Amino acid sequence: MAQAATQESCAVSAAQATIGDSEFDRDTAVTLREEGVYDAELSAGWTIIRAVNGGYLLAMLGRALGEALPHSDPFSVSAHYLTASVPGPAVIRTQVVRTGRTLSTGEASLFQFAEDGTEVERIRVLATYGDLDGLTGEIRTSAEPPAIPPLEQCLGTSDGAPVIPGSSAITERLDIKLDPATVGWAVGAPSGKGEMRGWFGLADGRDADPLSLLLTVDALPPTSFELGLKGWTPTIELTTHIRCRPAPGPLRVSITTRNLAGGFLEEDADVWDSADRLVAQSRQLARAPR
Repeated sequence: MAQAATQESCAVSAAQATIGDSEFDRDTAVTLREEGVYDAELSAGWTIIRAVNGGYLLAMLGRALGEALPHSDPFSVSAHYLTASVPGPAVIRTQVVRTGRTLSTGEASLFQFAEDGTEVERIRVLATYGDLDGLTGEIRTSAEPPAIPPLEQCLGTSDGAPVIPGSSAITERLDIKLDPATVGWAVGAPSGKGEMRGWFGLADGRDADPLSLLLTVDALPPTSFELGLKGWTPTIELTTHIRCRPAPGPLRVSITTRNLAGGFLEEDADVWDSADRLVAQSRQLARAPR
């Protein structure tokens, strides 16, 4: 009996997580306290180097806005990161700015508490939401999927891929396979091109959806590593556009930096799904490692 129960438990734990029932969903959950106010808990499982990952934070605020607004799908989300977030309790306050027939706009801010009990604002978001299923199928684009080697030829943590210095708890929750051409930094030979490419998925097998795409655009190692700089690259501002609902399967992510100047750099990210569709785009301004 005990052996049968153990086997059943192993089978359940090995099962692929589904949208709505995964670690990502549990760790981005928000609880309505009163109208426009949500309680949340920032999980230590999504930290990188010494702070909570910005994409994870964006997804959590995105979830709160999806509940506060009449439309559930993020179209455009712009976030300003004011102070570094840490694992622990948080409060999210939302405000409906405008509602229309096809689009609605809202604001959200995430607060944590200082040692003296005062609130500290960590991140502020302005976002427009809609219905991705209502979009037309017309596409006119010159964009093409990134040239990334097949997944089995790319490098993940199980293949001896480099470990990011400091806390890397988030890497245990992600399934990232990097293009070997963008990991020269790991052996002391960065390309200097400011590029990072790879395959992306969640480690528990949960398929991507519009909310998880807010995490995806900020989940790969920073391009500053391939520019020969190592260390924390904190995001100042991040704007993400969700273009369509992703098909099941691994995503391909391409991130580039063209200009590092004055101690700051930009990162442009494109995310493609298994159907060769451009499903998300983003641009962020970040502080270069010191």
